[in-house]
Amino acid sequence: MQENPFIVKGYKSPAYFCDRDDETAAIILNIQNGADTTLVSPRKYGKTGLILHTFAEMKRRRLNYETLYVDIFATLTLEDFTKTLAEAILIKFPEKTSIGKGFVTFLKTLRPTLTYDSISGSPQLQFNYGTVSEKEWTLKSLLEFLNTREKPVVLAFDEFQQITEYPEKTAEALLRTYTQSMQNIRFIFCGSKKKLMAEMFTSAGRPFFSSTKLLTLGKIDSDKYAEFIRGHFSEVGRTIDAGAVDWILEWTRRHTFYTQTLCNEVFAVGGNVTIDVVKNAANRILERESDYFLQYRELLTRQQWLLLVAVAKEGSVSKLTSTVFLKKYNIGSSTNARRAAESLQEKELLLTLESKEKQEYQVYDVFLSRWLEREF
Repeated sequence: MQENPFIVKGYKSPAYFCDRDDETAAIILNIQNGADTTLVSPRKYGKTGLILHTFAEMKRRRLNYETLYVDIFATLTLEDFTKTLAEAILIKFPEKTSIGKGFVTFLKTLRPTLTYDSISGSPQLQFNYGTVSEKEWTLKSLLEFLNTREKPVVLAFDEFQQITEYPEKTAEALLRTYTQSMQNIRFIFCGSKKKLMAEMFTSAGRPFFSSTKLLTLGKIDSDKYAEFIRGHFSEVGRTIDAGAVDWILEWTRRHTFYTQTLCNEVFAVGGNVTIDVVKNAANRILERESDYFLQYRELLTRQQWLLLVAVAKEGSVSKLTSTVFLKKYNIGSSTNARRAAESLQEKELLLTLESKEKQEYQVYDVFLSRWLEREF
């Protein structure tokens, strides 16, 4: 059985990663020049893949850095943050390595409880704190451990805006204080909530103001994505019609996860690919998701549901409160539309795309958008 080259989760190797050459180069340049990076993109644009690809490229070039990726999306407190960081270090540098042995020895000074998951074998740490200052000292100690490595460390925190949700109101200031003193660590702060990340890094009153180089991740160029898709079919002696490739990129809006998922489905069919093969694959995906999508109708208010359907049917909307748009879809007043839009944005069901010329709204989940467009 042929291996499916269209990866839908994680990162495999440069051969399975499409483009992002400019972004990769920009991040590496920041690292080599001693600058930290803030990377912002909507969810499922390939942000995590880009970080891991950058790490792979650094290894390929034999650049003298250790690299560490930490996803803090599931963290709810500064204590969770510390625990997640420590576990990521243990996974990256297992005890059999020299750094790992040093880290385990270092951990003993912090007196955590260390266990291993019975199924995955992943390390699980539990720190016991007596005071708030002990929590802060533990976090600082972990960063200092990385800071004293022989090689400089590149430390990427994904979903970094999560720290603004912590009950510890000083978390942002504390992390800024610690990170700015770590001269041997290059930080990459990644986030998917553009407004929150912008406030954190561009507002003069915030601790991280003007502390990093900002990088926004956009969509992959159409021609480069088309070449990537055709190339993977050609490598296994299969063809895909030009019209089929164009349809994939248009239907998925080049939103990386959805483009990869549809290509994955198409590749799995086998044989040469026509536009009908692609459309059938797209319909199968929507049918699989149908029951899940239907639940939104029960979870949303009437105004929120009507607005979501309306945006899906339009594809993209620049003026949510225009009289023509509101009347066409019976949404009601402009005030109701604004409230519904704000709620849908908070729920990450509505995506805001901004450019110099205009601001547009789309349904965040492309498959949900296409399903709503088809069903309603």
